[in-house]
Amino acid sequence: MSTNEGEVRPAPSPELTGAELARWYWTLAELTALARRMGLPVGGGKAAVTARIAAALDGLPAPVQAPAGSRPARGAGRQLAAPVDGTSVIPPGQRCSQVLREYFVREIGPGFHFDAFMRDYVAQGAGRTLAEAVAHWHATRAQAAQPREIGAQFELNRFLRDWHARHPEGTRPQALAAWRAHRSSPREGAVSPGPQ
Repeated sequence: MSTNEGEVRPAPSPELTGAELARWYWTLAELTALARRMGLPVGGGKAAVTARIAAALDGLPAPVQAPAGSRPARGAGRQLAAPVDGTSVIPPGQRCSQVLREYFVREIGPGFHFDAFMRDYVAQGAGRTLAEAVAHWHATRAQAAQPREIGAQFELNRFLRDWHARHPEGTRPQALAAWRAHRSSPREGAVSPGPQ
């Protein structure tokens, strides 16, 4: 049982400390509103905004961001256009586009989807051919079937997976009720209730 039961989550405000901010679950909308209120940049995703706010709350310098230009801007560079075939070369900055999806479904079959392995391959695959990408898909299927860690930015997904593992007979409404209880509790003492 949590030693923090009965604790109420504070409102997101500049009066919090960085440690107190880290104790609670916050939505990106709440964090963005707080960052704007504090005059902080809101770009870079939930983890970056949280780190920026926590540093400002504690009077510390802002965390170092990747230098501008170190990552190609979304949509930067030439994108492959139909028609494509196995000899088509992936250009720098290529996105997982509908053109690529149609090609991979044609070559691999209707079970194709852009999983983490294929997204990374396309993103890092400049200079490789689409035939090599198809070979990569087939070579990574055993590894793709293994359970993977869900990134911290997908906290709801991680919580639901873990909750259903502990409560296999639980329903989706019960899991979502448990999620609401979890996110309103401090992180170090949060205990997810079972089916209700």
